[in-house]
Amino acid sequence: MSHSNNIKTAGHSLENTEKTLIMIHGRGGNATDILSMSAYLNVGDYALLAPQADNYTWYPYSFMAPEQSNEPWLSSAIQIIENTVQLALDKGIKTENIYFFGFSQGACLTLEFLARNARRYGGAVAIIGGLIGETIDPDKYMGDFAQTPIFIGTSDPDPHVPLERVNATVKILEAQNADVKLAVYPNFGHSINQEEITIANEFVFR
Repeated sequence: MSHSNNIKTAGHSLENTEKTLIMIHGRGGNATDILSMSAYLNVGDYALLAPQADNYTWYPYSFMAPEQSNEPWLSSAIQIIENTVQLALDKGIKTENIYFFGFSQGACLTLEFLARNARRYGGAVAIIGGLIGETIDPDKYMGDFAQTPIFIGTSDPDPHVPLERVNATVKILEAQNADVKLAVYPNFGHSINQEEITIANEFVFR
């Protein structure tokens, strides 16, 4: 199975702004839902792009399952993010003005895409996510973030994303020269809180 190239848009058109935010929804969510989060972010002058996963899920199993078990959905999902980035680039948006926001499965996918394609982006917010795979293979990840700000917020414990994997993800991103900020909320649950929104706005969408 591969995903359709179905990208929802909101905010300014790509032709009429210098910045874009790519928003990646979680399992069971949809592009419209994640776009609604933009109302809480300092992105009033951005173009907003949100790809939609077929069947509302980017890949079928846990992000910590053996990677092959999530294929070909996972590779297709990463390609969809690449296509979304390319859409912005084709409209003249500079890479350093491309931003990302992902939640849960979408946060995992966002972090995986970024680590495989590290360069100077505008910034990224990943709420409850980590790099994908049964184990982390550092050889998959290359490039230099040039101090791109990346904020990761998570709950401890979280039913889907162990803190151990989040911490390992931070180490990989920092090794790629990302400016990573991590916030861990004890027993908060699988959700997004107001403090995470505040940090996202102050650290990434400043």
